[in-house]
Amino acid sequence: MAEQVEPESIGVLQRVLSAAGVHGLANTVWGYVDKTIRWCWIPNWLPSWCPTSKIQLQASEEKMLQYVSTAFTKEFVPISNGNLLWTLSFCSDHVKDKTPIVLMHGFGGGVGLWAQNLDELSQQRPVFALDLLGFGQSTRPVFPTDAAEAEEQFVESIEEWRASVGLESMILLGHNLGGFLALSYSIQFPGRVKHVVLVEPWGFPDRPETSDSDQLIPVWIKALSAMFSPFNPLASLRLVGPLGPTLVQTLRPDFKKKFSSLFSDNTVSEYIYHLNVQSPSGETAFKNMTGPCGCAKRPMLQRIDQLHPDIPISIIYGSRSSIDSISGFTVKKMRPRSHVEIIMIRGAGHYAYADHPEDFNHRLLDVCDKVD
Repeated sequence: MAEQVEPESIGVLQRVLSAAGVHGLANTVWGYVDKTIRWCWIPNWLPSWCPTSKIQLQASEEKMLQYVSTAFTKEFVPISNGNLLWTLSFCSDHVKDKTPIVLMHGFGGGVGLWAQNLDELSQQRPVFALDLLGFGQSTRPVFPTDAAEAEEQFVESIEEWRASVGLESMILLGHNLGGFLALSYSIQFPGRVKHVVLVEPWGFPDRPETSDSDQLIPVWIKALSAMFSPFNPLASLRLVGPLGPTLVQTLRPDFKKKFSSLFSDNTVSEYIYHLNVQSPSGETAFKNMTGPCGCAKRPMLQRIDQLHPDIPISIIYGSRSSIDSISGFTVKKMRPRSHVEIIMIRGAGHYAYADHPEDFNHRLLDVCDKVD
């Protein structure tokens, strides 16, 4: 009987191991665990440890987008290696000849988080919103462990997506990780970008030097940090299994407030949960691109001089964000002969586009007015 047990029936423990995103560790340990527990019958009717599925993610996204009134299409755009990028497309006849805006979400995000921006932006020009490779409903492949190679796979996927959709050029907007990738793409493919908009971008400053305060951190805390460093940022969300949805609602009640004009229930937290308990593909890539202090291993400020001087940059910050705007002003100082604009959204935090969507939309459309 033990030899006939299918992998699915003993997948619960394997999912717990891989849920942390420690694929190498999970695969190594699993070889031993698999042989050790095959004598023990585990019923195949046990539910998934995390109460999620691709269908539930799709349904939660549809709820996020239910109040978008402008007509749009949804499709999986094919790129190389059988990968697909989930894409929303808005292109009314009266704006089809204008340069489109391409929206790229941040770490742990997805296209549904633009729900309060899509209607207004799409009245002025075509709008495309995509789930980055490894996130949302897009394919979740295995990324290289090397930071440069992982970044390159992200950037190549964006270029392949552009070619597949048939865009000649675009206004490329990225939030958080999406901002980092937007600038990386613009450096490599300058002819395809008419304006790059960075919203609270991640990964710009160098790693800060060790300060006196760092040396005051107790040894036991440093040991715990080192012990958990192999794990992905959102591993705990998957490890708590069925408690995950409640955990999101408890730890991030601010998301409900950000979208309170649309939803009074847990629609947003449910969407965020389903986004981040699927296979941690893009999450693992992000971790491999991140240093011990949360900074990028390949900081963008070290490469900003490689961006073509004719490409204008607008950098949007929330005035109440924990992200320091110093990097934006550093970019402006480093490009004295190029257009660099710093925009502050008053009263907004890191998710400026959701905190004050009307102000954000207005300021972004002002930026876009300078582009054909």
